Amino acid sequence: MWVFGYGSLIWQPDFPVAEAVPARLADWHRSFCMWSIHHRGTEETPGLVLALDAAPGRACLGVGLRVAEGAEAETLAALRERELVSSAYLEREVELSLTDGRVVTALAYVVDPTHRQYCGGMALEDQARVILGATGGRGPNRDYLWNTQSHLDGLGLGDPDLDWLAERVRHLAAQAPQGDAT
Repeated sequence: MWVFGYGSLIWQPDFPVAEAVPARLADWHRSFCMWSIHHRGTEETPGLVLALDAAPGRACLGVGLRVAEGAEAETLAALRERELVSSAYLEREVELSLTDGRVVTALAYVVDPTHRQYCGGMALEDQARVILGATGGRGPNRDYLWNTQSHLDGLGLGDPDLDWLAERVRHLAAQAPQGDAT
């Protein structure tokens, strides 16, 4: 069983990983296009989380994660509990191209563009301001951004939008009055 990690699954899969290989997923792109009302924000102050948004002709770089043998059922149950908490993600099987030349079928969580939490097309500056001020059950939205950006960068899979957002949120945080995230 393979899973495509393009956000927090890269640095916090929460399942036993037998193999992790940089990978490319065609016709999708990673973006902060989903309001987070559980993990990185609340109903009152939503944050933003990454999702795969359909993008014919584009591609998303991430990591193919092979689940340890024998842990498939428990991993699938845990992923569904984590990723399908509000039904804004759709579970899909996708064809993933690994950098070692293999092509595998992987599980991926993609955004439902008809869901009320979908917010595709938001300007990067607006994303930065939302990310700066939101915190949810899994912690501050900015930590999610910074962890994802640094891990992608460390794998040589830099994402220009995430690089810009990480720097912008750092700048905004430094400019905020002490004790005020917004």
